[in-house]
Amino acid sequence: MRLKAIATAALLLTGTAPGRAELSEITVAQQFGVSFLPLMLMERDGLIEKHAKAAGIELKTNWLKVAGPSVINDGLLSGNVHFGAVGAPSLVTLWWRTKGNAGVKGVAAMTSYPLYFVTRNPELKSLKDLSSKDKIAVPSVKISTQAIMLQMAAAELFGQPNYQKFDELTVSLSHPDAMVALMNNTSGVNAHFATSPFYEQEMRLPGARVLTTSYDILGGRASALVVVTTTKFHDANPKVYKAFLAAEKEAIDAINKDKRKAAQAYLDIAQDKKSTLDEIFKVIDDNDYAFTLVPEKVFKTAVFMGKVGSVKEPPATWRDLFFPDIHDLPGD
Repeated sequence: MRLKAIATAALLLTGTAPGRAELSEITVAQQFGVSFLPLMLMERDGLIEKHAKAAGIELKTNWLKVAGPSVINDGLLSGNVHFGAVGAPSLVTLWWRTKGNAGVKGVAAMTSYPLYFVTRNPELKSLKDLSSKDKIAVPSVKISTQAIMLQMAAAELFGQPNYQKFDELTVSLSHPDAMVALMNNTSGVNAHFATSPFYEQEMRLPGARVLTTSYDILGGRASALVVVTTTKFHDANPKVYKAFLAAEKEAIDAINKDKRKAAQAYLDIAQDKKSTLDEIFKVIDDNDYAFTLVPEKVFKTAVFMGKVGSVKEPPATWRDLFFPDIHDLPGD
């Protein structure tokens, strides 16, 4: 009995007690575009697996491409997705709805970049002119970053009670499908709240122009993508969690060290035949574009969502939305 007790204690101390082993297989969900380049490099170079192996874990990572945040949200809550890159509004919504159970929080920010409201309607002078003649493609109606930006703009233009004024004009389409719809006026789509490189490609279309950007609405540079997971996963898999965060940091450092090389990597991995190296390099080298772990204006989005009742109990600070590993960063 004494030997059995000692053996059990030893297992507990080493963290390898039966039933306490960390997952050996995870799934990471992402969407489309150059903004997801850190995840693309992490997949290509096996960075999560590399850092997990250094921590003593043999890990398999599955990569899932999705059209919008709703699939990621559902996957996180069901346990079928372990990490996902979503917009700040999705983080805020998930954080509020899962307090006390799954406990979704941010791992870190990933990409700050402007979202561009592109239209081919010659009658539009500003968002205030939008009408039933317009159909706006966004990744997910009502919950995507683009949808929340339109709500913030409507609240500013027409007063807070009318923040949903533009919701009825939006349709859910992935960015690739939205670009095709804008090109062909499919189902009346004449506007797309776009990301790069789709924005750059759409600006070649006759009559296409930008009415506003997310930076205009938010008042400066802002996180467009953050990585999220659940408290349940974070607490049960500390080594895998830290391996992911280390892999994200390594990928971001590699991009920022040589952006031209990173631009070529995007073209190769995405098999993008429509964009040139110079075009992608110009996008990610712009001062408005940043790959960073630091959250930017996430809290401002949360405050708005609290004011309009999208979340009943908004966070007191941006740190409430993220796990402690990045609390020392100068976020907002």
